[in-house]
Amino acid sequence: MERKPVIHLVNVEKSFGEQAVLKGVNLEVLRGKVTTVIGPSGGGKSVLLKHMIGLIRPDQGQVLVDGVDITRLEGKALNQVRKQFSMLFQSAALFDSMTLFDNVAFPLREKTTLTESEIKRKVTDMLEAVDLRDMGHKFPAELSGGMKKRTGLARALVMNPNIILFDEPTTGLDPLLATGIHQLIARSQQRFGFTAVVVSHDIPEVFGISDYVAMLWDGVIEEMGPTHDFQRSTNVVVRRFLDAAARPETTTV
Repeated sequence: MERKPVIHLVNVEKSFGEQAVLKGVNLEVLRGKVTTVIGPSGGGKSVLLKHMIGLIRPDQGQVLVDGVDITRLEGKALNQVRKQFSMLFQSAALFDSMTLFDNVAFPLREKTTLTESEIKRKVTDMLEAVDLRDMGHKFPAELSGGMKKRTGLARALVMNPNIILFDEPTTGLDPLLATGIHQLIARSQQRFGFTAVVVSHDIPEVFGISDYVAMLWDGVIEEMGPTHDFQRSTNVVVRRFLDAAARPETTTV
């Protein structure tokens, strides 16, 4: 039986001034899977993510979430759809004046009617899930880059979202820490079952956690498929990009 996508972008176009960033993107994200989007820096990958959650509206095209075109929604209707999502930003976007515990608890206090004892239980569970159980009293300034990323993931998980969008989750981390974050994302996805869309430049490492890979190139999806097939693509553009990514010293693709 054919599986319907939980997110479906149809001919999405977006320009900023005279710069066309998305030029007719078609992309399907299957429920309960990890879909990774790769492509050159500045090529519109983060813009693509923001369309999925309705932070940016396309100039043309549709963004369907569970079959509903969110480009036509506003106010409460759009916020209702957004409740399905969490997003982990490149910087983790933590509040410097709050402890780790309060950072993770923030969405629960803002968006639910849970009691403090219920919040404490959920936050403790999430901090344990990301290996930070005994760190809840610390502030972001006291944390390493990897710990900040893990705290951001705990906050993304605490609302039990159906979909999590990861915008360059390993930016600024050394290879060892980046591997740890990839493993944590995979472990969390297996435990909680959310749908994940990952924008990443960590090639080929990110392929190890990906069910599907899509390449955004010159404003369109150049190719998409199961990870195993994608890595063996004979598409000339894809092949040149993957080969160049495997050689960090290479500056052209």
